[in-house]
Amino acid sequence: MLTESQPHFRQPLLRTPFHERARSLSQLDSFIPWSGYTSVDVFTSVEQEYFAIRNASSLYDLTPMVKYRISGTDALRFLNRLTTRDLSKLAPGRVAYTVWCNDEGQLIDDGTVFCLAAGDYRLCTAEWQLDWLRASAIGFDVEIREVTDEIAALAVQGPTSCKLLKSIGLAGIERLKPFEHATLAMPRTSAAPIALQVSRTGFTGDLGYELWMSPTDAEPVWDALMEVGSTRGVRAIGSRALNMARIEAGFLLPRVDFVSAAHTLLPGTERSPLELGLGWLVDFGKGHFTGRRALLAEKARGPRRQLVGLDVAGQKPAHAALLYTSRSGTRQAGSVTSAIWSPTCKRNIALAIVDAVHATTGATLWADIYLNRELVWERRMVPARVVERPFYAPARRRATPPADF
Repeated sequence: MLTESQPHFRQPLLRTPFHERARSLSQLDSFIPWSGYTSVDVFTSVEQEYFAIRNASSLYDLTPMVKYRISGTDALRFLNRLTTRDLSKLAPGRVAYTVWCNDEGQLIDDGTVFCLAAGDYRLCTAEWQLDWLRASAIGFDVEIREVTDEIAALAVQGPTSCKLLKSIGLAGIERLKPFEHATLAMPRTSAAPIALQVSRTGFTGDLGYELWMSPTDAEPVWDALMEVGSTRGVRAIGSRALNMARIEAGFLLPRVDFVSAAHTLLPGTERSPLELGLGWLVDFGKGHFTGRRALLAEKARGPRRQLVGLDVAGQKPAHAALLYTSRSGTRQAGSVTSAIWSPTCKRNIALAIVDAVHATTGATLWADIYLNRELVWERRMVPARVVERPFYAPARRRATPPADF
């Protein structure tokens, strides 16, 4: 049985269960569409929101993340055929990041898989995937149900996020290890406790958690976090601040760092997991999965392109810049997919797709950047050095907070 609760394109845009709380804090009225919902891009200041992620705690509305409940006798077999990772190793209470490809080994999408119980999983993706899941499920005894509207989700990220969650009564939160999830109770004085599924996951590369709950509990949870966080520098953040943090962490964003092979228009613009530095997610020893033969062949010959990190000279972010082998700009070597000036690293950083021959750490390329100086556009070629990713990886991301934290 395969069902989807809402069509892929919704008019008008839906509001998440956190919308009224977010709207009351929004000073710029800057909203963007995300998977049929309206989502905050910026509340007040991108810089202030970014520093809340890195120095305190931040709240980000994750509800528009597309969620599928996958269950049945063949749920594990189906997921192992669909994705490149060996999910037979995923025990209840664990979360795995994974990707899936077409027969040519080109990426369709990435996402996280929650093992809720034996034969019961939740798949979270940034894009609608029911059509691909339906085609991949032929011959399997599996039920796939889209449950996006049934689950409100909130990311709580930053170095004080564990302390913040303990302050609202989530006992034992400090015992949760990276990529684990558990159901914890948030006590209330005048009503029954709220059951929250909490996962130690996130998109910031920092210490952080994601809360999954009934939509009816969304506002009480938000209010509790904002109340205890009022003296702790807690701030609601939008997508632009989150984007800065995820670039520092070296995380990929669909439709930015790669486009699903199901939607690419130009030949050669598809990307494989090996090209994107995600070879560690491909388990060739688990048996057959979609795209396995093509990926084996690519591994043998070597990827033609590679995703790399760049340290770009100057302070002007190299947004969508073309990359060349020399300052003369006669031979193109690749292009930038994501770029920012990193406030934490104090560096001009970027993610880029380049020809594999130029992907060696330490190699120098030249970025073609356009500067606007007093209403006059100026073209400038600046050096861009290939560097290791992630750009920023604090130890607290994987550390176990002390019990009294």
